[in-house]
Amino acid sequence: MRIFKKLIWGIVGLLLVLAIIIAIGIFLLSPTYSGEMELSQLNNKVDVYYDNYGIPHIYAQEEEDAYRSLGYVHAQDRLWQMELMRRIAAGKLSQVFGEDLVNTDKFFLSLGIDDASQKTVDQLDLNAPMVRLSQAYLDGINQFMDNGPTPVEFYLTGIEKRHFTTKDIYNTVGYMAFSFAMAHKTDPLLTNIKNKLGKEYLNDLQIDVDSNTTRIRNNKPSLRDTLRNQVAEMVHHVLNKLPLPQFEGSNSWVIAPLKTKNGKVILANDPHIGFAQPAVWYEAHLSTPNYEKYGYHLAGVPFPLLGHDRKLAYGITMFENDDIDFYYEEENPSDPSSYKTPTGWAKYEVVTKTIKVKDGEDVSFSYKKTAHGPILNGILEEVSGDRPIAMSWIYTKLENKVLDALYEITHAQNLSEFQVALPKIHAPGLNLMYGDAVGNIAWFAAAKLYKMPDSTHTKFILDGSTGKDEPLGYLDFSENPMAINPPWNYVYSANNQPDSIAGMLYPGYYLPENRAKRIVKLLEPKDDWTSEDVEKMLMDGVSDINAEIVTDLAKLMDVSQLNKSQITALDKISSWKGENEIDSIAPTIYHRWIYALLKNTFEDELGPEMFQQLLSTHLHKRMIAPMAKKENSIWWDDINTSDTVESKANRVNHAFKSALMSLESDFGTKKMNWSWGRVHTLEHEHPIGQIKALRSFFNVGPFPIGATREVINNMAFGYNETGKYSVTSGPSTRRVIDFSDIEHSTSILPTGQSGNPFSKHYEDQAKMFNRGEFRKMMMNKAEIISTKRSLLTLSPQK
Repeated sequence: MRIFKKLIWGIVGLLLVLAIIIAIGIFLLSPTYSGEMELSQLNNKVDVYYDNYGIPHIYAQEEEDAYRSLGYVHAQDRLWQMELMRRIAAGKLSQVFGEDLVNTDKFFLSLGIDDASQKTVDQLDLNAPMVRLSQAYLDGINQFMDNGPTPVEFYLTGIEKRHFTTKDIYNTVGYMAFSFAMAHKTDPLLTNIKNKLGKEYLNDLQIDVDSNTTRIRNNKPSLRDTLRNQVAEMVHHVLNKLPLPQFEGSNSWVIAPLKTKNGKVILANDPHIGFAQPAVWYEAHLSTPNYEKYGYHLAGVPFPLLGHDRKLAYGITMFENDDIDFYYEEENPSDPSSYKTPTGWAKYEVVTKTIKVKDGEDVSFSYKKTAHGPILNGILEEVSGDRPIAMSWIYTKLENKVLDALYEITHAQNLSEFQVALPKIHAPGLNLMYGDAVGNIAWFAAAKLYKMPDSTHTKFILDGSTGKDEPLGYLDFSENPMAINPPWNYVYSANNQPDSIAGMLYPGYYLPENRAKRIVKLLEPKDDWTSEDVEKMLMDGVSDINAEIVTDLAKLMDVSQLNKSQITALDKISSWKGENEIDSIAPTIYHRWIYALLKNTFEDELGPEMFQQLLSTHLHKRMIAPMAKKENSIWWDDINTSDTVESKANRVNHAFKSALMSLESDFGTKKMNWSWGRVHTLEHEHPIGQIKALRSFFNVGPFPIGATREVINNMAFGYNETGKYSVTSGPSTRRVIDFSDIEHSTSILPTGQSGNPFSKHYEDQAKMFNRGEFRKMMMNKAEIISTKRSLLTLSPQK
């Protein structure tokens, strides 16, 4: 008994010591939201009022003080996130995570973002307002690094803190520009399919822009090789290892006064980005006598990509235009240091880089560059073969004015000043959505677009030696898609294909029309929109397209070959209207059926590896609905059955039975156990949360979640053999800006404002986000002061 008591007291003592350590850790490592603090280089005192969700409302006498304070408070909540963001383009992830990230570092170094950032920084005017504000923001970050508590992730990974520089800002923006990498996933894959199977197999893959799809309307006012070249495989592997989210898509719409109940503009925006912890955006409200902005900031970037004030509001979605091309280069057989150009042989440029690896030796590697860009062969082991493939990316080719554009956007006072800033965005391609207090609405596709020869198809690897596949020239910004105050009284973007102003359909990697069609269907008939209506619309999880697909497929089902349970399931899904509630079983059946149909239809020709690559592109999303309507296709036949030619009906029936068998195997025969929430879950993963023992501390979730992919409330996931759909990306925020009551505009974050796991704001919005709730974005100073959670006063250093 004594031994037992000693054991109990020993355990109690251990738990007590552990509790004390945790309490001390929380006290020492938590962000400082109240009290007084001195910052060097401040000219005047700055008051930072924190609201109930940890959003800082920064009141300063001048703008540089506001941005210096922003840098400090941003860093104390998101320094770890800033650290990772700046490391991607610079090829420095291996220093943190070890040899598993060496290939990822090689890939990003070969993109040339880091070199392009250095070139841009070397040419900056240090006295320009954009540069001064950026430096003030960096000063704030660096003062926190020097004087604030070190985030726990730095201790766990053993990395040292290092001051931030302007180059780090450009590297973070460069990673954003790379974003969804659809060209890397798509172009080599399509080239491989053409070379392996023949051109006829491309006809049903929806690789071209579509003249029949729902398109964003413009309104411009009068004012040959083997499969050894596996670029697609390489990108699939390296991007899966990234510890940070990628930009995916987004929705936005702006409603003109004639369609709103209160006669004022309403803007909605929910950029779709990979879910992670911490969440992507950091909210901050800056106010000075001459400047005010409530904005959403990327980690380490001073100017908000989303924002509003009392005069105007703006948001973004991804344009999805094609700004990356791949070229086969012809190497000189008698001189491997040179390659063929239209004017003769030219020497490769050889670039050598060194990667520092945690707990390992430095890795040095070299790659060649042509006039098009880096040669990808040999950078990673997946990319081999005799024919060199070069990558041409517009982001690293042209002068980088993206930060200048962001500065001007955030300081614009009206539509004209806003529009003037947009031609400075050459990449990434963005849809800029705009609304203002005087009733203007607008949509602009901002990117440096170029025209290719009519015979050139940019979704295949091009010929780099002859000059016949080179761009003919750049379009003027006036030829970009746009709509300004259209007579239909709304503008929208859902990453779908835009109409043309320039007499051409712009090549791109557009998402299917599903979300666009639903947005138009809901917006068009209603003329009394309120902010509450818009909030509800942002949570819409109905897929009209998926319901239509089921109708097309169900017509082909041979009921005589189904048992009673299968007929019940078919009846259930046949009456489905496309809703995706957590307790519904129809979406579970639908996605198992579609995955089985895709696998049975395409994997026999492509093989398992290329089939998985296809699933990682937008192509497979674009072709599901057309294939459901298409009676004849070369893909319907199973090449493994030489004695028969399978029909579409064969494929559809076999896929349906396979889907139901897999569900019964996983969840039993009781269909009530097939609910959507059992297979569709959301977990916000922290890079260190991959360690099992630390998962519950760093990760947020998992939660069963409703909606699905390619609905307005886009909870995206990839198809896989398990039939479990872990959500990978979705709304990174939901914002509703109502100019009839600007101080009561609303938003939400997926987890919380802080990336510090010891902060009370680490995950305080997660359940609200899942339930579709919103919170106020406060701008009224009196209300902010009276309802503040805390006040942090920053004073000039004495």
